[in-house]
Amino acid sequence: MSSQPQSASSSLSIPSYLHADDLGPWGNYLRQVDRVAPYLGPLSRWLETLKRPKRILIVDVPIELDNGTVAHFEGYRVQHNVSRGPGKGGVRYHQDVTLSEVMALSAWMSVKNAAVNVPYGGAKGGIRVDPRALSRGELERVTRRYTSEIGIIIGPNTDIPAPDVNTNEQVMAWMMDTYSMNQGQTATGVVTGKPIALGGSLGRREATGRGVFVVGCEAARRTGLAIEGSRIAVQGFGNVGGIAARLFQEAGAKVVAAQDHTGSLYKSTGIDVPALLEHVQKTGGVAGFAGADTLANEEFWTIETDILIPAALENQITEKNAEKIRTKIIVEGANGPTTTAADDILHDKGVLVIPDVVANAGGVTVSYFEWVQDFSSFFWTEHEINERLERVMREAFTAVWQVASEQQVSMRTAAFIVACKRILMARELRGLYP
Repeated sequence: MSSQPQSASSSLSIPSYLHADDLGPWGNYLRQVDRVAPYLGPLSRWLETLKRPKRILIVDVPIELDNGTVAHFEGYRVQHNVSRGPGKGGVRYHQDVTLSEVMALSAWMSVKNAAVNVPYGGAKGGIRVDPRALSRGELERVTRRYTSEIGIIIGPNTDIPAPDVNTNEQVMAWMMDTYSMNQGQTATGVVTGKPIALGGSLGRREATGRGVFVVGCEAARRTGLAIEGSRIAVQGFGNVGGIAARLFQEAGAKVVAAQDHTGSLYKSTGIDVPALLEHVQKTGGVAGFAGADTLANEEFWTIETDILIPAALENQITEKNAEKIRTKIIVEGANGPTTTAADDILHDKGVLVIPDVVANAGGVTVSYFEWVQDFSSFFWTEHEINERLERVMREAFTAVWQVASEQQVSMRTAAFIVACKRILMARELRGLYP
């Protein structure tokens, strides 16, 4: 007699290599999936697909340090779902990267790509390393060895890495070169976020921040908030938060607060964003900037604003600080910055949260444009790229806004409804092989 199938809430949904009592970021993702289950209709029979990454690769990354000793670092590449196309997602270098984190990030990439309707699945990679402790030569050796180790599952038609936390155009150049040398031919399409000289795309560096700005403006327009004169707070002043802050300021908004790993700043009349960006470029953080007052980190969340942009790391807005937040709109520039419990608190407070899977999808959208340009060897102007990016972001926002209105759910749940239906429809149409 055959055994009964396990329910979606079964403990078997939790992989044996994670601790059930502390799932980390993956647990946050699972709770988000559970919330969308009642809205999937007949596609709910495929729900477990979303709770199980397709492929997980854990690799050892040994390199010889400059002092002659050999160091070993732990690396990951997770492909969550590839039903809609090749895996797509960044690679982060951080000393606190975990498998749970990379799993969650890969899953959010699946949702993000489906939410904006680009033909990719979701993937993510990472190395447990503090890149600030490495020389340039050591960083290159780590990158090349990691690329060689995961080379068995990446490729222009299978899985395409991109920059993420603590990785950049140079790291992508090393990855592309390593993969190409191992293949015996140049393969520009194996990564995105490359230097322009190696097949990178115009507009890619600013794409994520620009996407945050575009959906922030859309949310403001639909809620009757004027951007000109509005007060903005930005956590994380790197490539995403810094660019978004600059674009909002150029549109007439005041960036009144800024925070990163070095400290927090506040100025009621508005911080000079270009000057702060220059300071961050020189010093590595916002701390020490003379054009604003220093603020205690915990007070950053209590500043009264119109738009708050968390653009740093995940799990920044939790049940511990959500109640203190005084803003009208949150636009998530980072991946997974808000916990499920915090989401509920913010919803009860009437705060409109534009979820990461829509808000920060500008980067992967222009990565898609870069990939297309690499395949065709025909490159577009920056104006064309920005124009197409804004169209994709607005269409995605509109689709999610409509579902949120129809179903009377949060924007995050609506985004998951839109995306998960697309993923599971592809899964159903393709069927199971063999």
